[in-house]
Amino acid sequence: MSMYRQLWLAIIISTLLALGGSLLASIVSARGYLQSQLSLKNVDNASALALALSQSKPDPVSVELTVSALFDSGHYELIRVVDPVGKTIVERSAPLGELDAPSWFVNHLPIRATPGHAQITDGWQQFGTITLISHSRFAYGALWNSVLKMIGALTVAGLLGGYLGSLILRRLKAPLNAVINQAKAISERRFISIPEPDVPELKQLALAMNATVGRLKSMFDEEAKRLDSVRREANCDALTGLANRNYFMARLREAAMAEDSIGGAVFIARLAHLAEANQMLGRDTTDDLLRAFGGTIEKTAGDFPEALAARLNGADFALLIPGLAAPQEAAEKLLQALAQAATAFLPEKASTWLGCGHFARGIDVGTVLAQVDAALAAVEAEERNGFRIIDMREGDDAPRSAEEWAKLIRRALEHHWVRLVSFPVVSLDGRLIHRECPLRLMFEEGGEWQPAGRFLPVAERLKLTPQLDLAAVALGLDELEAKPELGGLAINLSASSIQLPQFRSELHSLLKRSQGTSRLWLEVSEAGALAHFAAFRVLCLELINVGCQIGIEHFGRQFSEIGRLHDLGLDYIKVDASFIRGLEMNTGNQSFLKGLSSIAKGIGLKVIAEGVTSEAEFAALIEVGFDGATGPGIKEPA
Repeated sequence: MSMYRQLWLAIIISTLLALGGSLLASIVSARGYLQSQLSLKNVDNASALALALSQSKPDPVSVELTVSALFDSGHYELIRVVDPVGKTIVERSAPLGELDAPSWFVNHLPIRATPGHAQITDGWQQFGTITLISHSRFAYGALWNSVLKMIGALTVAGLLGGYLGSLILRRLKAPLNAVINQAKAISERRFISIPEPDVPELKQLALAMNATVGRLKSMFDEEAKRLDSVRREANCDALTGLANRNYFMARLREAAMAEDSIGGAVFIARLAHLAEANQMLGRDTTDDLLRAFGGTIEKTAGDFPEALAARLNGADFALLIPGLAAPQEAAEKLLQALAQAATAFLPEKASTWLGCGHFARGIDVGTVLAQVDAALAAVEAEERNGFRIIDMREGDDAPRSAEEWAKLIRRALEHHWVRLVSFPVVSLDGRLIHRECPLRLMFEEGGEWQPAGRFLPVAERLKLTPQLDLAAVALGLDELEAKPELGGLAINLSASSIQLPQFRSELHSLLKRSQGTSRLWLEVSEAGALAHFAAFRVLCLELINVGCQIGIEHFGRQFSEIGRLHDLGLDYIKVDASFIRGLEMNTGNQSFLKGLSSIAKGIGLKVIAEGVTSEAEFAALIEVGFDGATGPGIKEPA
């Protein structure tokens, strides 16, 4: 039984005992008063009758007539007159008859008044003795009416007391529930603070809990800042703060080869005459020039989701924009901005060369860089500001118009030309944690199954991702129900879907109808979760109640935002492949991931690596303390 119910029970019992005791005491007191009044009345009436008879010459006939007349008034149960030797002269009695109170009440609370006695005299001689008992009918009626009034009054008092008790309990319950919810949130890896209640005892408890949460958040933030510094040192250029070459190459491989890759464009910009600029301007000013040049590229990257700006070497900078459909406009704006940034330092000598490669999923990274380098060389040969774009998507036969895409996607959904493919996610001791299940579509019966990167970008633009995500979740739940032995399935949700209340409602209804939600892992990309943070928070709270696990994939690209995730109740994170690539040789990323693993496990999160390609990377994950891994190098458990 809950404490709240126990308090209510205690209030009810104590109130009933108090009211019952008061009622019983009042009844006994009232009955005693009525008995005493009846006894006095008996004595007074007996004395008055004896006096009246004594004043007239008493004889049996007159006595009988007087007694009968008095008795017929209806106020007496018994009037008896006996002579000095005990012989009854006259006796009149009547049963109680119908009373003004229930019989059970009369039986349990009898009124026993003392009979009245008086002497009748004839001169100096005793004529007889009167015994008189007044009728108790009226006393029972008065007592019964008094009890009813007392019950009514006590009931009102009880109800009023109950209402006041409920107000007091409510005042206690609200802050107590807040403390309970805070403790529950901490157990769910949500570190929240609560307002301090007015109740002194609960205030102390709330202060202690808030202090604990504050210390945890402070430790979390401090460690996160330290790890972010380690991450930047390992993956960023010291001068410009942009990504370094190693990190850029890892992200480029993911953009070109990953399962959910959507292709995109890569730009390489070269600042011409850097050596001459260094001699002319000096080292410090040249550094300012490079920072301005890199800052311009970074500003351009900020206009595109998940874009990455990097410095490859002394004069070469790169910009990766996943999913960019038309690079021409972006190239023109970038070249103009870079030329302006360089001219501010070198009005006469400045030149900016820009090469761009437009690629699709599945292309070799070496091919991409070779083509972009060729485009850059062609521009450089012209010895003036300019750019050149090379399209490497010639083999892509997908429809180009939005209408065609919409028709194909909707037809695939209508005909159920949808399926999940699975990739193992294993623990570091080789056990299967769950299966990662991206969606595939077939655009015509008997055709090829298309990877997500092929149709998701256009589905985002056409606002069709909610239907695709619900279809994927439904397929996953069906498989979980059909295969009880299956440990779990992971389904990715699009960022554009989770921000829609209707989608979240339909998802919640779908999950509530299923028996396999405890084995369902739902994940959202880091970029999508942070871009639609309020909606993602609501989704997390809803999924906690349903019982499925919620996580973030591609984690770490925006690690500086990790402080926003402390109260979401996440179950796991999947660390982006760009941090895993070549991990066995990258001591900086090893330090970063070891710290990330420690802080994540400290709050109960599983840590899984994405994009593992080799046994060496897998072995390095064991050293940094990860829980699991997935990627092309992960084999199916035996």
